[in-house]
Amino acid sequence: MNTEIHCDVAVVGSGPAGLSAATALRQAGVNRVLVFEREPEAGGIPRHCAHPPYGVREYGRLMTGPRYAQRNVAAAEAAGVDIRTRHTVVALHPGGALDLATPDGMLRVVAKRVLLTTGARETPRSARLISGDRPVGVINTATLQSALYLEHFKPFEAPLIVGTELVSLSAVMSCRRAGIRPVAVVEPNPRPTARWPLTLFPRLCGIPLHLNTELAAIYGRERVEGVQLAGPDGARSTIACDGVLLTGRFTSESSLARLAPHLSVDAGSSGPVVDQYGRCSDPAYYAAGNVLRPIETAGWSWREGRAIAGCIAADLACDLPAASEVIPIHVQSPLKYCVPQRLVPSTHSGLAELQLRVVEPVRGTLMVSDGLRPLWRASGAFLPERRIRVPLGDPAFLSATALDIGFESSP
Repeated sequence: MNTEIHCDVAVVGSGPAGLSAATALRQAGVNRVLVFEREPEAGGIPRHCAHPPYGVREYGRLMTGPRYAQRNVAAAEAAGVDIRTRHTVVALHPGGALDLATPDGMLRVVAKRVLLTTGARETPRSARLISGDRPVGVINTATLQSALYLEHFKPFEAPLIVGTELVSLSAVMSCRRAGIRPVAVVEPNPRPTARWPLTLFPRLCGIPLHLNTELAAIYGRERVEGVQLAGPDGARSTIACDGVLLTGRFTSESSLARLAPHLSVDAGSSGPVVDQYGRCSDPAYYAAGNVLRPIETAGWSWREGRAIAGCIAADLACDLPAASEVIPIHVQSPLKYCVPQRLVPSTHSGLAELQLRVVEPVRGTLMVSDGLRPLWRASGAFLPERRIRVPLGDPAFLSATALDIGFESSP
């Protein structure tokens, strides 16, 4: 059955960013706020993470992921948000119209504003170009945690873990809770990605950590039986294991935006192009959370969702400047991306800073210029997957015709 409903704001995704934004919108007086979630239960990825730390800054207490997700859902429902699970958005149309597949058939939603909070996902084996056999037992962290906490079974007993981002440490915690004993953690770079001392955690758990080491091949007929590793000197070695856990290397879950010609997607961040208000190239659409860039913490996404909700509420009240003029932001290698990718010349508060990442370690001076003069500088060591923040408080940023961000070359 085809039906059509109207609302003030439609939120696509029920993770921390989506639920916090929906709650803030209702608290700001926005009447009808609908959240659409394709899963049977709202709450996002934290539902799968049965370990702390969640909720300290948001709710003033230490929570596990499922408890945190439940708290976010409860807050949204208490505020009067209409949360609809098993509702999958299949198309985004100009001006805020959505097509959804639901248990009752197709649904058309026409919203004054749409907020995309679809999050991010880990890169699968197919995109990592890992050779070898194709046995059962090669999964990512989300699949592991879903198996352990939602389906209550162990996919393996002694896996190899690939990657040292924060999500890898979450995977180690999940394995320990389930009685799974990883045989090793491998990282292709010369140093772990997560910050010290967090990177000591695998070793404290008795799990060897191999740096400068790549997963070269996977072996096994029906299930994983072992892997081949390529060490720092190119030497190959074989380790017996019954699974491979691929962690990290996140990419934004922006497939809906990519299929919508009216929405621009940034190649560097893999998420929608936005201004400092989270507003997309189609001004009826906004984005917040990890769909903007992979990847930030649940707490960061929760706070960003609330900030963007304030911008949407101002927009609905005709109190947000139009995006008739924009200041494009250009980044130079080895910078990976900048979010937002453009600014609107206005002093109306939005996101407080530019967020950047580098693709390789850099030691030097990062500079923001207007093409003629430097506007901001910072010197230091900049590492991959570490947050780089450039404050937007300088009025000169908003009077430029364009911003260029890169590292100063050595004299």
